[in-house]
Amino acid sequence: MTGYRGRFAPTPSGALHFGSLIAALASFLDARRAGGEWLVRIEDIDPPRCPAGAADTILRQLEAFGLHWDGPVLWQHSRDSAYAAALERLEALGLAYPCSCSRKQWRDFSVYPGWCREGPREPDKPLAWRLRSDLGLRPVVWQDRLFGEQRFDPAELGDVVLKRKDGLWAYQLAVVVDDADQGITDIVRGFDLLDNTPWQRQLQQALELAEPRYLHLPLIVNRDGQKLSKQNLAPALPCEESAVRPLLYRALAALDQAPPAELDTVPVPEQLAWAIDHWEPSRIRPEAHRQE
Repeated sequence: MTGYRGRFAPTPSGALHFGSLIAALASFLDARRAGGEWLVRIEDIDPPRCPAGAADTILRQLEAFGLHWDGPVLWQHSRDSAYAAALERLEALGLAYPCSCSRKQWRDFSVYPGWCREGPREPDKPLAWRLRSDLGLRPVVWQDRLFGEQRFDPAELGDVVLKRKDGLWAYQLAVVVDDADQGITDIVRGFDLLDNTPWQRQLQQALELAEPRYLHLPLIVNRDGQKLSKQNLAPALPCEESAVRPLLYRALAALDQAPPAELDTVPVPEQLAWAIDHWEPSRIRPEAHRQE
């Protein structure tokens, strides 16, 4: 092992689709090419969005595509104490605050205007917790492995929610705490999450956590130019090998890895062995990839 630790962290709101496969496959190949570890984390902190059995379906789909992970699966629903400790520390640093505002109240603003920074406007109402994006690291600058230098002022993105009014943990805090606790060194994920990175960098710095390297992947879109997603009814990945082989080949082609034509019909382990040996992220074209 080289010290490289990657991960795939799906939300079990439904089965994986082709867009999910691109992210999972790229992160897997990047880890294996580096001689590193590849972990799987199930991001199930939002139970209302996670139907029963969806997580098990995702794990079966990963196995069907030969994407075998190292170590046990981490489940976010078991991580409450770690998130609470991080939020307590941010509050002590003056970087997190309770907020009573609803989206309806600030709908005329492009981002939340920070009305509760000096105390909740309506303290008797349910309270969320937000990050003081104006007090953290600014600007946030990092070198994306595909898209090059990125520079954001998180204050222009607004004070992101860390814990929801219903008591559920929000993505930004959970992902940062989990990546640090799992020792993740490299994050490979879709371009739609690139503008989440500034908040995550702020949290990493505030909590004195390691900062992973990032590789954001072009989005996979349908014929109408919409991102493939469960909301857009993207079809679920199959688990039968006869259907898996051509889809895995298509995924390698979508990642611009130029797989030879004969790879289309060989068994999944042989496809992956070729892909690991030939993995080269610099081949990936940065524009969105259309799938018919």
